[in-house]
Amino acid sequence: MKKTALLLIDAQFDFCNPKGALYVPGAETDVERIARLIALEGDKIDSIFVTLDTHKVLDIAHPLFWEDANGNTVAPFTLITAANVKAGKWTPRYEREYVIQYLEILEAEGEFKHFIWPEHCLIGSKGAALDDTIMEGLLAWTHRTGRDYKAVIKGTNPLTEHFGVFRAQVPVANAPETDLDRPFLNDLAAFDQILVAGEARSHCVATSINQILKYAPELAPKVTILSDCMSNVTNFEEVADPIFEEAEQKGMTFLKANAVQL
Repeated sequence: MKKTALLLIDAQFDFCNPKGALYVPGAETDVERIARLIALEGDKIDSIFVTLDTHKVLDIAHPLFWEDANGNTVAPFTLITAANVKAGKWTPRYEREYVIQYLEILEAEGEFKHFIWPEHCLIGSKGAALDDTIMEGLLAWTHRTGRDYKAVIKGTNPLTEHFGVFRAQVPVANAPETDLDRPFLNDLAAFDQILVAGEARSHCVATSINQILKYAPELAPKVTILSDCMSNVTNFEEVADPIFEEAEQKGMTFLKANAVQL
């Protein structure tokens, strides 16, 4: 009998609600489709994993961590490079030497440039909570099936971005929560089918897919990406397209939620 997992990435208030701090346009309809899938096909879903982006206020990708040459806090959506930190355009208020090294490693890997985001998914905040539509769907599923959803927290280390589910962009020394989460990949390997949905397509979903391709390529044929259950951060609509093109070439399936048959 086929075993199916649903990997639901960062379906949280700050991303999915129009009032959220880092609202992803279209996410409110994405979560409705996901909840409908759980309601209709949930009896055939063996496990649901929900990832929770979880940050401190003083985070390397939040404004208060940084200042400009006049001592002003940096605005959200500012692009910061190692070169302009060295030139004094932007200054980290904490861990300067580490931050320069971090930016150099990040830029050498070439996946994402370092952008400053609005404060989002702060520990303990409403913004960090699961979207209401998803929460209601998960509760109904658990009560119906007797299977509890499993939460995977990421992003708590303030010295690195943690887009992908399985590993921080740049792991921090002596911080195992930033290293590759091989046990989670092993958990997913036990399933015959892995459905992937959530926010944002351009960042956390794409990076998670890329990490599967990089660190557990044998899982690729098991993965079905729910293409109408994810949306892009504004102005980043095309940044992840090469990742999804590679995913298709490596055997991942793309379906709309209403075409999924379990």
